[in-house]
Amino acid sequence: MIVLGANLTMDRTLSMERLIPGHVMRPRTAVATGGGKAVNVCRAAWAHGVRPRLVANLPGRWGDIVGDMLEAEGHDLRRVPTSGEIRSAIVILEDDGRATVLNEPGPDLTAADRRALIDALDDELGGAAAVGRPHRVLVASGSLPPGDHATGLYAEVVERAHAHRVPIVLDAARADLDAALPAHPDIVTPNLSEALAVLGSALAGESVEPDLPDVRRVALAAASALRAAGARAALVTVGRHGVAGAYPLRPGSVAGSTSETSSPHPDEITFWVDAPTVREVNPIGAGDSFAAGLAVGLDRGLSLPEATVLAVATGAASVATELAGGVDPDLLAALIDQVTGP
Repeated sequence: MIVLGANLTMDRTLSMERLIPGHVMRPRTAVATGGGKAVNVCRAAWAHGVRPRLVANLPGRWGDIVGDMLEAEGHDLRRVPTSGEIRSAIVILEDDGRATVLNEPGPDLTAADRRALIDALDDELGGAAAVGRPHRVLVASGSLPPGDHATGLYAEVVERAHAHRVPIVLDAARADLDAALPAHPDIVTPNLSEALAVLGSALAGESVEPDLPDVRRVALAAASALRAAGARAALVTVGRHGVAGAYPLRPGSVAGSTSETSSPHPDEITFWVDAPTVREVNPIGAGDSFAAGLAVGLDRGLSLPEATVLAVATGAASVATELAGGVDPDLLAALIDQVTGP
């Protein structure tokens, strides 16, 4: 399993009783870690006994420090030094469960930076296959850096994955996802608001769980629409409600169980998986952990609905831990038993 981190961060996670804007605040605790959605994917995969190879864009001197932090944490890292300085992110966790995140944009990606990142990914994909240990899935997760040269980066990543015959899970949002759909990513995993934004729906908003009368129906329709827009398969997450999926019906494919939903498209299967209830500690990284569980399932040869069950349990377990992407293996095992598949 290989993970691409194109826009990583230096995370500072602060815990406090309550955030009061306009005041001088003294957090109870402060923890500095290497961060970003791709890092969270790797952390969550560890709970399954999987140690992914992380191809990491690490700009500048602070990028070197973040690389050191990630290696000290135990990540299998391919460093890609680039220009500028790595961005920072401030995560504020309040005692009532509210989370506030301040994400810097990061430095512009130059043409040389882009080529270095793509070359490193290509080398990892090809090199692993050459030694007889090919990666069975690639996860590309998170925002892209700013700058004109970052435009369409994920579409090129999809093309490189397909050239190496490695399926790709693309966890991208809005403009980055929209630009990648024409390249036909194997599986996309936006939340419902992100999916609706890409599809140009008037229902789109910023909330992970839009206040809609029938989120299940809307999410299933969005998953089908993402496939029509170019994705080979789509999973649309709706927070504590669950996830909607759509994938192609092929001769000899695993069709899943009888509780799958009929689709208006004759070549398509749609399904829904409910999310389990957990005590929420830190919702940051739940979508990344979902992508990790999905990739682990696919790496093990599970069908998409089966891998989605693993993904839902992993995302739920992540919500119950303070570190973004952190997953307690014992809780994960318990949740896997609770989640019922389609």
